Order: sequence, then structure tokens, then C-alpha cells
Amino acid sequence: MDGHVDGNAIAGVMSDIFAFDVTTARARCRTCGAVAALAQDMVYGGEQGYVVRCLGCEDVLMVLVPEPNGMRMQMRGIAWLEVPRPV
Repeated sequence: MDGHVDGNAIAGVMSDIFAFDVTTARARCRTCGAVAALAQDMVYGGEQGYVVRCLGCEDVLMVLVPEPNGMRMQMRGIAWLEVPRPV
């Protein structure tokens, strides 16, 4: 690569990735290596936010916190996230 462009260059790719039922995405736990669809993991919380825990080791995979202008996501416990191919 000779140079770089700004993040707008991935707008199309990212909109394809995030335009799906996210519960069908498979995540690998950074702690124990378990792979499961997000729909299978354990979720705690409510209006003030959510904590998603690994079904295998119960470590935190993801934290979702509502903000005035959207949602803040922290995914430190996910080694990778595999999303289904758009149909």
C-alpha cells in the first residue's frame, strides 16, 4: 500500500456486515476459545445496558451501554466475530 484513505472507504463493506441479525454471528471467546452464536451466550441487564457472557467460561464477551446518541459497544472478550454472508 502506498498510502491510506479515511474510514469512509469502508462504508459499503461495514453496512453489509452490520445489516443482518447479529444474534446469528459466531464469536470466539478470547479467554477459553469457545465458539458460539451470540444467541447462545448469556445476557444480563436491561435499560441501563447489557453484559454478554461466554456460555463456556462465563467471562465477559461484550458490554452494550445506551448513550443519548446511540449505543456504545465494548467487545474486549471477543477474539473474532464471524458474520453470515449477505443473501
